[in-house]
Amino acid sequence: MSRNDEVADRLDEFADLLEATGVEYKPTAYRRAAENVRDHPAAVEALAADGEDAVSEIDRVGDAIAAKIVEYLETGSIEELEELRAELPVDMAALTAVEGVGPKTVGSLYEALEITDLDELEAAAEAGEIRTVSGFGETTEQNILDNIPFARESRERTRLGDGRPVADAALSYLDAVDEVAAVEVCGSIRRWRATIGDIDLLVASDTREPVIEAFTAWPDADSTIEAGTGKASVRADGTRVDLRVVDPDEFGAALQYFTGSRAHNVALRNRAIDRELKLNEYGLFDVSGVEDTDESTESGDDSEEATATRVGERVAGATEDGVYEALDLDPMPPELREDRGEVAAAAEGRLPLLVEPDDLRGDLHTHTDWSDGGFSIAEMAEAAAERGYDYHVVTDHATGPGMVGGVGLDESDIEAQAAAVTEAREAITEDPDADIAILHGIEANIDADGDLATDDEILAALDLVVASPHAALGQDADAATERLVRAVEHTHVDVLGHPTGRLINERPGLDPDIEAVAEAAAGAGTAIEVNANPARLDADGEFVRAAVEAGATIAVNTDAHSPSELDNARYGVHTARRGWTETTDVLNARSLNGLRSFLL
Repeated sequence: MSRNDEVADRLDEFADLLEATGVEYKPTAYRRAAENVRDHPAAVEALAADGEDAVSEIDRVGDAIAAKIVEYLETGSIEELEELRAELPVDMAALTAVEGVGPKTVGSLYEALEITDLDELEAAAEAGEIRTVSGFGETTEQNILDNIPFARESRERTRLGDGRPVADAALSYLDAVDEVAAVEVCGSIRRWRATIGDIDLLVASDTREPVIEAFTAWPDADSTIEAGTGKASVRADGTRVDLRVVDPDEFGAALQYFTGSRAHNVALRNRAIDRELKLNEYGLFDVSGVEDTDESTESGDDSEEATATRVGERVAGATEDGVYEALDLDPMPPELREDRGEVAAAAEGRLPLLVEPDDLRGDLHTHTDWSDGGFSIAEMAEAAAERGYDYHVVTDHATGPGMVGGVGLDESDIEAQAAAVTEAREAITEDPDADIAILHGIEANIDADGDLATDDEILAALDLVVASPHAALGQDADAATERLVRAVEHTHVDVLGHPTGRLINERPGLDPDIEAVAEAAAGAGTAIEVNANPARLDADGEFVRAAVEAGATIAVNTDAHSPSELDNARYGVHTARRGWTETTDVLNARSLNGLRSFLL
């Protein structure tokens, strides 16, 4: 893996500390540089090897920031950053995980009360000390106190989008090891949950020692936590990665067992017991006539070492599908394994035919440099064409609630952008390698009452309208439900974008009655978005399933602000799969004509 994310994280930290100490303008420059370093296709360490001039070729990375990047890559630290840390010795990431607490707030609270971490923040709020600080009050203090538990919980789990690239790198590395017969991820990451604990890997091999040695020598590993004869753990990019090596003829059973979920595995184990079979990590065994077959551990996600043994005649275990088939079940996709009816559906042959990443034919929610994206209309459309899409929709932010700093487009801007989209269409038709239709849309803002901030006449002229909540995300359930129902029933709204407005591990967002919103969307012919940004994954699997069961249409969109973010589509697809979504349920799995028919 390149070190782009690592360097970008240091620049983001730099920006936060500068903002917290009252510096103006510079924080924005550092954050823009961080974003472009993170998205840059070349490894920043390779550029740094050629000097500061090569690094400064990254868009929005000036000479001063380039020098700091080179300094960090050569020495492991940045002197000025160390000075800022000494000046403001706080756990910035933990404190800003509390909704409503930004870098400036951290700076103010440190200056007034010397608060450095969550424990001190909580103690100060409970003691009524925060309300005494200039610019704060009793309401702010209570909001901070209310949001601390969520912040604590969020720090215990890793976003799927942060953990999956680490897992993919580990899979690629281990797959190239000669002694590895098969390798796969397990646990919640294989079920594509929005957050994960550790990364669990399972390897099939006849010889364990060489696999363990190769794993602990993985170049991407920062350190080895432990290493045994059949298990090892390392830390990579701040995340614990656990490896377990099993015999090839037990790989399928182990893969099923350690994928979980716990509830799913218990349901399978009970089904096995009903058939005089015993299911554990070693296989599925015929124990008819065997007296004591009790398990001493429960199957589960991220479970501890099992003490179950190989008892009776093994009837399945080499492959995961074989285990399910021996239990008279259709094989179940990992995303469905949450004990929410999938076992009964598999027994009755009515599992859904889930949507696949390759089924998507376009993206209905993307941004350009007309609002807060970093690339032109043509650059984003060309990137979509490179990914084999048939169509690409430009949906920059409109002005309205939640838009700050002049990000959104007003009515005159939208009309001007329409001409720019036409120019991009004409230009791309001249490129023989870019056969893609460009549609013009907007991401309109849903206000607290469910109204849109953009004029209806402007909306009517657009190809597609995504309407999303960006403000008033602390509403109660009734107000949130009424707000979203009103939005999906708006005449010109085609897609309800990231419906709860949540940011995973940052803010919980709205908590509407999802069945009511789903039924309203189905009745109005409005699609519900699965926003594939790994920080959102909104709607989540539960919301999506409610939508599918109500007969609503699903749109899997990336909300991409750069070409590289178009690749996040896979996170949205797997989230949709967690909601039992079939290809026919997905709006942007349809042809261009099919899309246009829906939009009429």
